[in-house]
Amino acid sequence: MIEIRNLSKTYKQHQALSSINLRISTGIFGLLGPNGAGKSTLMRIMSTLMKPTEGDVLIDSLSINKNPEKVRKLIGYLPQHFHVYPQMTPLEILDYVGVMKGVTNKKERREQMVHWLQEVNLTSKANDKLKTFSHGMKQRVGIAQAFMGNPKLVILDEPTVGLDPEERLRLRNLLSKEGLNKSILLSTHVVTDIESSCYEIAVLRKGELIMDATVDQLKERACGKVWEGDVPAGYLDNLAEDTILYSEHRGNTIHARVLAEEKPFYGAKMLEPSLEDGYLALLGGTVS
Repeated sequence: MIEIRNLSKTYKQHQALSSINLRISTGIFGLLGPNGAGKSTLMRIMSTLMKPTEGDVLIDSLSINKNPEKVRKLIGYLPQHFHVYPQMTPLEILDYVGVMKGVTNKKERREQMVHWLQEVNLTSKANDKLKTFSHGMKQRVGIAQAFMGNPKLVILDEPTVGLDPEERLRLRNLLSKEGLNKSILLSTHVVTDIESSCYEIAVLRKGELIMDATVDQLKERACGKVWEGDVPAGYLDNLAEDTILYSEHRGNTIHARVLAEEKPFYGAKMLEPSLEDGYLALLGGTVS
């Protein structure tokens, strides 16, 4: 169980986080929010890379403030920008991380290294230098190192960046499997990744927690408010920009998907909301 208690972070005059309270149990927990919402700050604090101004995080009852060294052995972390020495190989990186996580038995460490490289489809590249890797391949090394040492909590900040559709699917399957016995905190701008992987989610905005709920509860924020249909070119100019979810030119008409309290135009059909619809409705365009 992960407990975030009254967590705040202030940089000079900027309040990056304000009194965040969350409980994260076993499974995949999604973290959403626009740029600047405080997501990466929260994850850096949870991973002991940054100290909070106020509050605490308990991981397996251990405080990040009082026991940071012990907590680090319980955590796997993939930062938003994963950087390692380009002369190193995936095996060398995982070996180093394993030692840092306290996996001192060489045979056990080797078994973990081989296992996680296989999970991210990099077995054939295990001894290649990272300077030869694409961005997506480096990201997969980052995902593998986050799981080394069998952590209680895995924190993944934008893990799908650079991954092609096949590797994104592989990651989803990996998270589903590992979420059975770990707490996985997943932050991403790709809302479909959250929708397909998570049951519980939290939404941050301007450093504040504005929703802590299930995926279905967030979808319900847009229930009865999502409409789709064809409109004449130029019609969307009459709508507020933040109510337009999607638009596509089709000859002389535009096929549009919009958020509205009432039927927005003739022929519009009401749709079941997606998670992204509920998320956009929550963030507060013209739909409350």
